[in-house]
Amino acid sequence: MRRIRFLIEKEFKQIVRNTVLLRMMIAAPVMQLILLSYAANFEVKNLTIAVVDQDHSTFAQRLVSKFRYVPNFRFIGYLPAYKLARQQLLNGSADLVLVIPPHFERDLYRENQASVQLLINAIDGSKAGIAGGYANAILHDFNADIRVENFPIAPGTGQQLTVENQYWYNPRLEYRTFMVPGILFELLILVGGLIAALNIVREKEIGTMEQLNVTPIRKHEFILGKLIPFVVIGLLQFTMGLLVGVLLFRIPVVGSVALIYAFAFLFLILCVGLGLLISSLSETQQQAMFAAFFCLVFFILLSGLFSSTENMPRWAQIVDYINPLKYIIEAGRHIMLKGSNFHDMQPQFFALLGLAAAVNLLASWRYQKTV
Repeated sequence: MRRIRFLIEKEFKQIVRNTVLLRMMIAAPVMQLILLSYAANFEVKNLTIAVVDQDHSTFAQRLVSKFRYVPNFRFIGYLPAYKLARQQLLNGSADLVLVIPPHFERDLYRENQASVQLLINAIDGSKAGIAGGYANAILHDFNADIRVENFPIAPGTGQQLTVENQYWYNPRLEYRTFMVPGILFELLILVGGLIAALNIVREKEIGTMEQLNVTPIRKHEFILGKLIPFVVIGLLQFTMGLLVGVLLFRIPVVGSVALIYAFAFLFLILCVGLGLLISSLSETQQQAMFAAFFCLVFFILLSGLFSSTENMPRWAQIVDYINPLKYIIEAGRHIMLKGSNFHDMQPQFFALLGLAAAVNLLASWRYQKTV
């Protein structure tokens, strides 16, 4: 126990002396949480729309006004010809172009139907799909309005159906509510994985590893001495990030805070163990950094942070079984937003526990202590 305490004190002293590293471990993740939460936003707003009005009727003006006064759309003006509309889409000046054909109002009155054309820039397929959904909702609303006014339903022949939506767990439909819990746990891997990966290999480069090898410190004591300081600093960073999420982004914490910290603690043990394993396998800090960066990118892309894992190919879902970030993001979102308890999160907990045990045992075994 005394030897472990010696290693922990030694590690903390090195971190405190290195002010750049200390700032990177504490301040940088919090800044990244703030920046990523604002930047990683897939909400589609400020869609630019132009109109080619070939009818110039009252109904045409009413339809255009539906688009002009919706917050998601920004009206950029009327275009005199269809060719100019295509040019606006080509040069990126417009995201959508609404084309109202001649005799639009007349066809509605005489034939009880009319057509409009909606041109959408679909370079970004996800954005185009959402924009098309917004536009279709506006067109359906316009259609319902004019039919109620001009083609009323006779008494006793039918009734209107009213739908009221209830959005659970994210009632304001804010994408940050979905992203912040994931980013909060994703940043823990920076302290646990990236910085810890540089630790043992740094000892090799500066020559202190040989000094430790001739001491009576055992393998597990060495790993614990390296593990505990980073876990403590990681929990401090997690606390700061959680406060930022709650106070700045108004992220609800519906579930147990103690359970959230239990998962964060287990995840940090896993990440630091992974970093120490990478460090013990590397000969230089450059090698350790590249290996840690590869793991970090791999984990993030397959974690479900940005897109659902259920929509990934089957082979990716199989590979995802060894992705700790997938389990911690699922647990974090469910506990914070839905109020899930330990019984609900048992699969994620035991998956993280198994991965943490395996990684730390490998790190302890791979550490070659020569006396």
